[in-house]
Parts: sequence; structure tokens; C-alpha cells
Amino acid sequence: MARELRVHFENALYHVIVRGNNKFFVFNECNWKEEYIKIVLRYKIKFNFKIYAYCIMDNHAHILIEVGKTELSKIMKCIQQVFTQKFNREMNRSGHVFEQRYKAVLCDRENYLISLIRYIHLNPLVAGVTKEVSYHWSSHNDYIKGKSELVDIDRVFEMLTTNKGEGINEYLDMMNLEKLDDNVDYRLSKEDLNIKLENIETASIEKIEIFKLIEKICIQENIEISEVKTKRRIRKLSNLRKAIILLSEKYCNVRNKELAKELNLDASMVSKIKNESEMKNKEVDNIVNRFENK
Repeated sequence: MARELRVHFENALYHVIVRGNNKFFVFNECNWKEEYIKIVLRYKIKFNFKIYAYCIMDNHAHILIEVGKTELSKIMKCIQQVFTQKFNREMNRSGHVFEQRYKAVLCDRENYLISLIRYIHLNPLVAGVTKEVSYHWSSHNDYIKGKSELVDIDRVFEMLTTNKGEGINEYLDMMNLEKLDDNVDYRLSKEDLNIKLENIETASIEKIEIFKLIEKICIQENIEISEVKTKRRIRKLSNLRKAIILLSEKYCNVRNKELAKELNLDASMVSKIKNESEMKNKEVDNIVNRFENK
């Protein structure tokens, strides 16, 4: 089966799970759990990502990471390699310490961040390692203390309450075993992911003035600007105007009223063309493609 593609965008939230190779108990000694946390902190500072929760068990670890500009793959490569080198050196061994492919689930931060934190903190209890939520090697303790160098607890407290002093109490209330349903799909849906990626792509494009866009397309199609602004019902000109309207959504910050004025059209016609943008028109598509592939 093909591997799932890693998706990166700034502020993406991932539930990362790393496991010892062949179910190896890589973290069964406390000093190795502590070492892993130190390494994660080192790269958190270097790559400026956020951690909302973690839990280190004997043969695997959970980390809830919100990335910044650095891709998760680079972050995890550094963390895993540094730990592996130190572990093999001190244990006088060689070879893989972790499964080569860590698991990373792209999560719906807006709707499920709180539930994901709860899910990770309950992991030792569900696994039978502890009889209560408290577990030394999880960020549950950071939330109880109300401060942490590694975990970004303030962001979570702000989501739970507007009263800063009530953050810990609200967190403990959240951890009530009867409060939330953990049988929830935390993954970011493909539809929401596509919307995020489209928004990011659009935001990263340098915007130009509408008259500049019209000028560029007219030069590209060898048509005078004055022809575009005529009300002549010629198919070639009509397709050109449609292409300009569609491209303006991506490359310009322009209102329909201004766009209509530049093209000598009614504003209602501009809205109609935008609303019908999904309708296939080969000639319009060709104009758009020629512009974007320059």
C-alpha cells in the first residue's frame, strides 16, 4: 500500500506517534524518557513549533505538535536521529531504534484540540499502566502545575476559560472521565484540508492591480484594451472578459463593482460569471492556463 503523503502548511496540527523498532521498549528506563523530552525541547526552540500534549510510554510516545514554517518531517528527522545516535552509543549497539516511518495524523485543531489533549493524557490509564490520570511522563503534570517550558499550556487555558486564574480548574474538569466521547475521528477532513491549502496558496500569491491584470492578458492574447471594454458580443472578447474575472479572484483584491467598471459590464454579470466558474469553457480555460504557465 502506498504511503500517505505528508502535508505541510503553517499551523498544521499533527498527532505524532513514534514506536520502538519491532515493538522494542526503547523508553523503559526513565532516563531515556527524560532524554527524549530534552531533545524535543531543543528542537522546539530551534524550529519554533508548539506542543500541546505528550505522553511517553515504554515502547512508544505520543506528541501533539503544531508546526510553524519548518515541516514536520524535518523536525522529526532531527529528533529521531539525535536520540538514536545517543541511545546506540551509550547502549553499545547499532541499527534502528524506532520504526522508520513515524505515524502522523493531520488533525482538526479548531474542533478537536481539547479532545486530543485529553486522549493523549488518558493513554496510560487506558493501557493499564496507571490507575488514574496522573502519569509522570506526560504533559498532564504541566497542566496541573500551570507552567511549562515544553508545553504551550497558556493557549489551551485561553480556550477553556477567559479567567486566567481558572485555567487549571477548567483543565481538571475537562479531564473528567465521563465528560467527553473519545470515539471521535480527529482527522482533518479532506474537504477542510483542501480549503486550507487553497487559502494558503491564494494568500501566498502576490496581488496586482486589476488594470495591470487586464493589460497583461491583453498583451498575452494580442488584443487592444479598448476592445475588451466594448460591449460587442463577440465570443473571443466574451471569453477574454470571463478569464479576467476568474483570474482577478486569485491575483487581485478587487470588488465586483470596480471590476465591472473596468470591463464595462454590469456588476450582476460579474457575479454571474463568478458563480458559473465551475462550468467548463475550453477557450476561457486556455486563456487562464496561458497566463498562469508564463
